[in-house]
Amino acid sequence: MLEIVVGTELGQRYVRVGVEELGGLVRRIGGEGDRFLVVQRIPDLPDVFAQVWHEAGGDYTLERRDGAADRHFEATVDGPEAVVAVLTGWARQESGGGGGGPVWELLDLGPFPEVPPLDLGAGEREELEGRVREVLVGGYASRAELAEVAEEYLVTAGRRPVSRGQAVVLADRLWEERVAEQAGWRGETDPERVTRAFAALREAGVTARENFACCRSCGDAEIGGEGGPGARGFVYFHSQCVDSAARGQGLTLLYGGFDGSDETTAAIGEEVVAAFGAVGLRAEWDRDPGRAITVTPLEWRRRLIG
Repeated sequence: MLEIVVGTELGQRYVRVGVEELGGLVRRIGGEGDRFLVVQRIPDLPDVFAQVWHEAGGDYTLERRDGAADRHFEATVDGPEAVVAVLTGWARQESGGGGGGPVWELLDLGPFPEVPPLDLGAGEREELEGRVREVLVGGYASRAELAEVAEEYLVTAGRRPVSRGQAVVLADRLWEERVAEQAGWRGETDPERVTRAFAALREAGVTARENFACCRSCGDAEIGGEGGPGARGFVYFHSQCVDSAARGQGLTLLYGGFDGSDETTAAIGEEVVAAFGAVGLRAEWDRDPGRAITVTPLEWRRRLIG
């Protein structure tokens, strides 16, 4: 698997794809509304990405940016296999941006406007950074979503104190701090164990969703639409649960049976507790189908993707 995320013009997002799957995506593009791919490494870093544009019957235009707008390069190749070779090499951080095949030319993108510093008092600045850090530590937001949080958090009627550019600068600074911090983490983290437990539950026919919906009311209303054929029940946690976990307060799991019975709900609860025990996490539950399950203690160190 390649440590990349691939985004499409159709709005699809593929995390950690293999070379074969990447090749399928490259060969697919070219039609109306499906003409480009944007590729980022994991974890995403500001101004580091590659992309490819193709319209049926034409060549493939490749671009890569190497950490700043004045290091943005373009190349043209004549077939999908060459594109896959370049993107695979880029994903693996091989020299020359991927195999050294195409000739890269520096693009002149023109001057970029400077972003003015934030004009906030100490209290507002601390409040804003605190909220952005909380979402960041949660680990599910992309850089773009984090910037949106920074831009919108202090908005009131008639006042938008943080511009889009300022939000991006703030979010990227805090993002890079977190990336540097996580470089020192070793081994499997507790959130990765959570993901492994959820994967096992899905394999067993339970609909399991991480960071699903904004609250319990929305989650309970929407989880039924997530169930696949034969799904017996569900388990999920929403974004407010993530916030609590990031604050060191444990992770709340919400669960139930799709038939609505206490018997099925209790059985799903037992499966959830067992799945978390199997990955080395303690799930606290009094076996009352009307009560949530809490995973604690929990050190919430979720590695960023982007």
